[in-house]
Amino acid sequence: MGALDRRTLLALAGAAATTAWAGPAQAAFEPSERLPDPAIEILDPSFARYRIFSATVERIATGFRWAEGPVWLGDMRCLLFSDVVNDAIMRWDEATGTTSVFRKPSNYANGNARDRQGRLVTCEHKSRRVTRTEHDGTITTLFSGFDGKPANAPNDVVCRSDGAIWFTDPAFGPNPYEAMAQPERPGQVFRLDPRTGEARVVVADIAGPNGLCFSPDETKLYVIESRAQPNRLIRVYDVVGDGSALADRRVLFDCGRGTADGFRADADGNLWCGWGMGADLDGVLVISPEGRAIGRIRLPERCANLCFGGADGNRLFMASTKSIYALSVNTRGAVR
Repeated sequence: MGALDRRTLLALAGAAATTAWAGPAQAAFEPSERLPDPAIEILDPSFARYRIFSATVERIATGFRWAEGPVWLGDMRCLLFSDVVNDAIMRWDEATGTTSVFRKPSNYANGNARDRQGRLVTCEHKSRRVTRTEHDGTITTLFSGFDGKPANAPNDVVCRSDGAIWFTDPAFGPNPYEAMAQPERPGQVFRLDPRTGEARVVVADIAGPNGLCFSPDETKLYVIESRAQPNRLIRVYDVVGDGSALADRRVLFDCGRGTADGFRADADGNLWCGWGMGADLDGVLVISPEGRAIGRIRLPERCANLCFGGADGNRLFMASTKSIYALSVNTRGAVR
């Protein structure tokens, strides 16, 4: 992945990069004084190895309206994430612990990812498109519609090692609070070809496609079906052929009362899933590659999405409604 120096990062953000965040004061939250942190629950013995005894859940930033789409920029030691309803992409700096505005307006950005050249790829609700921020700060539209109809409100995005961009475009609107228009297409999952830039539907028969991620070896694609009945489902597909097609759709996990949203895989293939809603459900649920719930991180807010980052790739950043939480764990995110 190409490196971005500080001058280039500021070009990406524009003048907004140095605008201090002036959101509401941080709500009351204190890390656990007990070790191990009782918020980190072992549901299956296999999860014990991922818990660091002395690590506790931290709230590193708060005061947002709907935190989503976190992505780690390791060469700049910072986290970017969307504050969807505030129409902004925010930046948290690891070195200083400060939060600033990276881009505003953001067209009600939701999911974010970074491609193999280090460029930011973003799903935008208001503009109904997927964009790429180039190294010089210009913004390229990658996708805005299909078969003569506009996109609905692209939601989440991942970049595969072959350069292809995969994203979900659910039919969740109309929702003026999050700038979602009336959908004109069914919810689908798309793949953008890295050579031609052409979009192709890879999953059509799915109710409310939301979060998605690949297994560490990229042989499986996981997709959250957030409008499945009676419960939300995590589906898994085999990636076949030249890596551009899917086969053997099946259910990995029935979410029961839970609300799965965005997720990421660790190096061992476990899925760390943003979860809610309700005091007994809010946080992160960890699911093994075999579809077994093995661990939980309890948070005071529903977690919408997450990513791995930090110097060693083992710091879990959790975008959770109004706040960003962090926890060091004994695993790293799958290399994407």
